[in-house]
Amino acid sequence: MAVSRRCRTGRVTTTTIAAAVSAAALTIGLAGGCDTVHKALDCVQTAETIADSVTDLQQAVENAANDPARAGAALDSIEQNLKKIGDKTSSSDVNKAVDDLDEAVGTVRADIKNGDRAPDVKPVTQAAGELTKVCTR
Repeated sequence: MAVSRRCRTGRVTTTTIAAAVSAAALTIGLAGGCDTVHKALDCVQTAETIADSVTDLQQAVENAANDPARAGAALDSIEQNLKKIGDKTSSSDVNKAVDDLDEAVGTVRADIKNGDRAPDVKPVTQAAGELTKVCTR
């Protein structure tokens, strides 16, 4: 029962992240200069991609017994997108959010490697939400 509750919470959180990303794209487009807007949109778009990867991770964790490699692929995707954001920003807030998410991903990866078939992905979801927030500031 705990797994299904975690799943529902994760989907709601991911939906919330996606909604925030969409709203931020509109707000940023109306509020800043071209260079600032371009960097912010890159951050927002990559954060949206990460939100999709977090959803994939949640689904992969649910099915880890059947396909443990899928969780690894979702973690790889998140890490690749984090690198894109980290390479494009000079914002200390964004860099901290990237580092926090990277650490959460590392923890889940270690848990899976150590045989945990149902690692807690809530810290990844929370860190992805924080990244979305700082991208929209």
